[in-house]
Amino acid sequence: MAQTNIFLTAEWKHLAMLNFEIEPSVPRPHVPSGTELDSWNGKTFVSVVGFMFLKTRVLGLPIPFHQNFEEVNLRFYVRFKSSEGWRRGVVFIKELVPRRAIATVARVVYNENYEALPMRHALDLEGSTIKKDGAVEYGWRYRGEWNHLRVQTAGEAQTLIAGSEEEFITQHHWGYAAQKDGGCVEYQVEHPSWRVWQVSERSLHCDVAALYGEKYVEALGGKASSAFLAEGSPIIVRKGYRIPFDPAQSVF
Repeated sequence: MAQTNIFLTAEWKHLAMLNFEIEPSVPRPHVPSGTELDSWNGKTFVSVVGFMFLKTRVLGLPIPFHQNFEEVNLRFYVRFKSSEGWRRGVVFIKELVPRRAIATVARVVYNENYEALPMRHALDLEGSTIKKDGAVEYGWRYRGEWNHLRVQTAGEAQTLIAGSEEEFITQHHWGYAAQKDGGCVEYQVEHPSWRVWQVSERSLHCDVAALYGEKYVEALGGKASSAFLAEGSPIIVRKGYRIPFDPAQSVF
């Protein structure tokens, strides 16, 4: 059943995405009830994604000092068989933001694993877009040290190619969050198809074991299967519901 109510609107911009192939057994314990792991060409991925969260409004209202901020998340990909067919979605392992209030709301509303840390960013901009061969970096301070995700673009932004790895990574328009009672909440995320830049350089400097757990060290410590920068756009996050869909069980 289609979701209609708007929970949040914002712009997601300058999405730096590092994608790592991983053994399915690693994320499988985190797969929410009712969903299953999604794959591309037989490969299971986790992605480290850094981006700017801009012009944020919750239930139509701007929240003072909480409209523009960085986010870095670790996520993997699932799908859910609805009455309308397969829905492709994202599950977040951990999401980093610089404001405690943002982390608290996300934990309370969706039971998402948010953590508030000091964060910073550096963007090579020309106007509102990334310069040709420009760099994008997102940093977070963890246990007294600065970590970062960084990419250097190459060439011009291109539209997504149907069936490509970039399309698979960016075109998951649903979020799924496991709940404390074993259930699952589903929410829809709307945005147009994004243009993407390929990158000539990429780096992830991070205490993976401490931040995400030992089981992610092998995948995130290796070479990324792919890396690119997505342009981003305005987005809409719809109201969340437990699955199977029950309008009496909205999460707020």
